[in-house]
Amino acid sequence: MNLELRQLRYFVAVAEELHFGKAALRLHMTQPPLSQTIQGLEELLGAPLFARSRRAVELTPAGQALLPEARRILAASAALSALVRRAAGGEAGRLSLAFVSSADYSVLPPFLRSYRAAFPQVRIALQEATSDVQIDELLRGRIDAGLLIPPLPDKARLELDYLKVLTEPLIAALPAGLAGAAGDAPVSLAALAPLPLIIFPRPIAPALHDAILACFRAAGVTPEIGQEAIQMQTIVSLVSAGMGMALVPQSVSNLMRPGVEYRALRDPAPQVETGLAWRRDTVSPVLQGFLDLLRKNTDADPPDA
Repeated sequence: MNLELRQLRYFVAVAEELHFGKAALRLHMTQPPLSQTIQGLEELLGAPLFARSRRAVELTPAGQALLPEARRILAASAALSALVRRAAGGEAGRLSLAFVSSADYSVLPPFLRSYRAAFPQVRIALQEATSDVQIDELLRGRIDAGLLIPPLPDKARLELDYLKVLTEPLIAALPAGLAGAAGDAPVSLAALAPLPLIIFPRPIAPALHDAILACFRAAGVTPEIGQEAIQMQTIVSLVSAGMGMALVPQSVSNLMRPGVEYRALRDPAPQVETGLAWRRDTVSPVLQGFLDLLRKNTDADPPDA
């Protein structure tokens, strides 16, 4: 069926005017070609759309059924150009974003609010994943961007760009009542030495794992690793259960759990970085808009070369 939008426009004009002459004036054309177009449409659809007489023009049941659908099709076609312009400008489309669990307590919620306000017609697909999983998903082209903890492996740096978003110190997450200091006073790692350490497995987050152990070494303490967990929520829950203590990014203190206290460290605290990674060869308009807004809303560094 070779149906044309022009035929539907002509049909709607006649259906609304119920007069071929008035419809022709509305369409800025003469009546004969209008009548011919309607006849062609009726032949194409296989049913009369109008009951014609010398005194009146009325819609047939087939015409009544076609009218709302014709209006819908014409409205959708009129919206196509605007849709394409929005997509080309990054104002519409889909963005798949992965994030490490710690970002959920720091940069992710406020930035998503800002992004949603600026680009309400972009659909965001969120996926929580560890940094190693995100890097693999990025290299395979399965996600557009990922909030992760660097560094990127050397192989990944050949294909991915990276933007630093946040730097924050590590703090202690401790079972309530075992902090070894009153109130909110900082604690020393030496005082926490008897508590088992709950930590990320090294393959999941090697930089964070090594930074935590280096912090203990600098304090002259050799921690006993009691549990390993890959999610920040799980680590804090294990602390709440009295299974040990953990060093976590400062923003994780926004995750409140009964039986958990967060304390700053007296010892020099290593800084943990969170940043955004993406494939440098597939920057879509939607992703470009995301990056531009991220740079405006954070103290993000320029991407690595």
